Amino acid sequence: MPSDVLAVADRLWKGEVSTSTFHPVDHIGGFVEITDGVGFCPSFANVSSFATEDGLVLVDTGSAPLAQIVHDDIRTWNPDRLNTAVYSHGHIDHVFGVPVWEEEAATQGWAAPEVIAHHALPARFDRYIFTAGYNTIINRRQFGFADLNWPTEYRYPDRTYHESLELSVGGRGFILSHEKGETDDHTVTWQPDSRVLCCGDLFIWASPNAGNPQKVQRYPREWAAALRRMLQLNAEYLLPGHGFPVMGADRVRTALTDTADLLDSLVDQTLAIMNAGGRLDDAIHAVRVPAALEARPFLQPVYDEPEFIVHTVWRQYGGWWDGNPATLKPAPERALAVELAALAGGPGALADRALALLADAVDSEPEAAEGAMRLAGHLAEHAWLAQPDDEGVQLARQQVFAARAARATSTMARGVFTWAANESAAPPHAHPH
Repeated sequence: MPSDVLAVADRLWKGEVSTSTFHPVDHIGGFVEITDGVGFCPSFANVSSFATEDGLVLVDTGSAPLAQIVHDDIRTWNPDRLNTAVYSHGHIDHVFGVPVWEEEAATQGWAAPEVIAHHALPARFDRYIFTAGYNTIINRRQFGFADLNWPTEYRYPDRTYHESLELSVGGRGFILSHEKGETDDHTVTWQPDSRVLCCGDLFIWASPNAGNPQKVQRYPREWAAALRRMLQLNAEYLLPGHGFPVMGADRVRTALTDTADLLDSLVDQTLAIMNAGGRLDDAIHAVRVPAALEARPFLQPVYDEPEFIVHTVWRQYGGWWDGNPATLKPAPERALAVELAALAGGPGALADRALALLADAVDSEPEAAEGAMRLAGHLAEHAWLAQPDDEGVQLARQQVFAARAARATSTMARGVFTWAANESAAPPHAHPH
């Protein structure tokens, strides 16, 4: 695979292979030189490297489990010390490689590398420390990593900046710029001589991760504006935080423009519904991706989904309330479930209807099948909340959410539905409700 990275990138761009096969958050492995003195490690997350007369500059350093592998892959290309590491943002898959390089520096008697990031990044690390339990749970759910434990020790940056920073290392110049998008602490790194643009997670070969249902606020409008500013650079190479390199100025321009257009469209449509007095439910079921963008191979909903971005827009501009008066001060979920089950003839009746809807979905057209499965999810969940120790109800919930997971296109949805299916088989005392 490593020698074929650029060939796969070309086939992905043309739609000859799918990002569901070469998923942007998978570890591909290996090393490829993009242009003279610029290397790329496709990993989870990617690491970009620049050779200079005074050592290497890395944009991102990788995740903890893969840091040594990334280091060794880069060492097949260049033996020089690490001079500087730039964090594109503070997500843990991007920032845990520095200790491997520092250990090497100490062994070789080299100066330790300097780490640079946006000034908002240390506050992210602080937040991760005091929400370690929550982040352990949601990331186990999202990715299915049962043994994942959220870290509480971080390599903080040595130097931070606010709006922009011009950096010179070993005869090579870099321009670092702050942008908001997936996070509030993103850094875009531009190397003018090679015309290489490292964009972090502002482009990931998928529908933008702007709606993650379990994570903090994203910034889709600001994200689109960032992409449009990046267009002005006329980059020849786009090295993303996930997925494959984008090669050639025309392709880079298309990738950035179409991603910005997608985000702007979702924001505009959602705001129109908000301004007309609609509810969140109206927006969820009315906002659509423009057909031309929906067909783009690099904008498929394999990680996040446009529907989830609608929630993000609503939360950013309208707060957490969805417009339904019953949800402003709701009854406990279990109390509502018990009442609805009683009206329906018991939890078993709700579970049976959920399974009937699931069966109907098998032979239905895609849109009708999706609607039936969404209803089945509601009914199965109400049945389980009303009587979680009933084996028949447990089995129905497990079947419904296993089916929903199998149908899901995105990592986000598949993770949540799989978690629910597995949870149904757990002893009742293990349930959090």
